[in-house]
Amino acid sequence: MGEAPEPAAGHGPAAAVVVVESLTKLFGEAAAVDGLSLSVAAGEIYGLLGPNGAGKTTTLRVLAGILNASSGRATVVGFEVGTRSPAAKRHVGFLTGTTGLYGRLSVRELLTYFGRLHELPAGRAAERIELLSRALDFAPLLDRRCEALSTGQKQRVSVARAVLHDPPVLILDEPTAGLDVLASRFLRDFVRAERQRGKAVLFSTHYLAEAELLCDRVGLLHRGRMLREGSPAALRATAGAASLEEAFLSLVAEIEA
Repeated sequence: MGEAPEPAAGHGPAAAVVVVESLTKLFGEAAAVDGLSLSVAAGEIYGLLGPNGAGKTTTLRVLAGILNASSGRATVVGFEVGTRSPAAKRHVGFLTGTTGLYGRLSVRELLTYFGRLHELPAGRAAERIELLSRALDFAPLLDRRCEALSTGQKQRVSVARAVLHDPPVLILDEPTAGLDVLASRFLRDFVRAERQRGKAVLFSTHYLAEAELLCDRVGLLHRGRMLREGSPAALRATAGAASLEEAFLSLVAEIEA
């Protein structure tokens, strides 16, 4: 049974809800991100791909308002992003591999707490918790302590925590890292369902095969710069490669020759 992505909703510059323009992030004199530009439309899954150290996580942390850019500009749903930009943060659901759960709280207690942080009315929070527990298949775990969950179960709850407030933009930093095959596929199916609801999804991975299964467009990062951007099929064709991984390696070899 194939997992090729379905066509995304029509998009163009007017439909872009995430816009990054010449974004640079320096740590000392080293540029983790160097003049990066990209856009993501509503109803689109955009994969930010590259090896460790390519700048993927730094880019996503800037967009999530955890880090400030050194220069350039980024907006989410028209709001400027930054550590002091609460309006932008309210429109983003951010998931990273370092997202922690409070072990002594039950799943329901944890999600209720984050519902309050997002200022959701109690009734709305309860509705979202029930809906997400069914969609992510952890309803039987709602009254179990988070410390008793398996790795895959914790990741499902972490996803629910990130999207509890139903934001229009999802930023997912290597969401399937450490998950088994079944858990990874389940999470991909959830991301596709969110795209069908019109969400803009930006996620990072160094598993290029996963991106071919999921993404409408990808941006290949190398040393903090955009190496090439396009659909997986277009990038494979450009490089004359059978896979996205082969295309990436071919493009890197070109610029380092």
